[in-house]
Amino acid sequence: QVQLVESGGGLVQAGGSLKLSCTASGRTVSRDLMAWFRQAPGKEREVVAAINWSGGDRRYADSVKGRFTISRDNAKNTVYLQMNSLKPEDTAVYYCALGPGGGQYEFWGQGTQITVSS
Repeated sequence: QVQLVESGGGLVQAGGSLKLSCTASGRTVSRDLMAWFRQAPGKEREVVAAINWSGGDRRYADSVKGRFTISRDNAKNTVYLQMNSLKPEDTAVYYCALGPGGGQYEFWGQGTQITVSS
């Protein structure tokens, strides 16, 4: 009953910036966490960043800390991922996710490809 739609992304040069957006529609009441995951070829899916309802608790993978910023606008049911100083190793399919907390994510977007070239 919940749909997540990602936008943004594409092909960028190393050192460049990109901003992803994900908007949720449907019954999203009581779902606290929004997060971004990514999956690179040959690797398992990993969490990149997560944010709680108020935005006061933000967590990042060590590999992106200091370069990526997650934020949300609850009035728009949207989560953002600002990606700066992009590296080729950031190349992956990025997924938006929504869940109630406790590491559980019930709903997922279809993903968007991010490619960072040297």
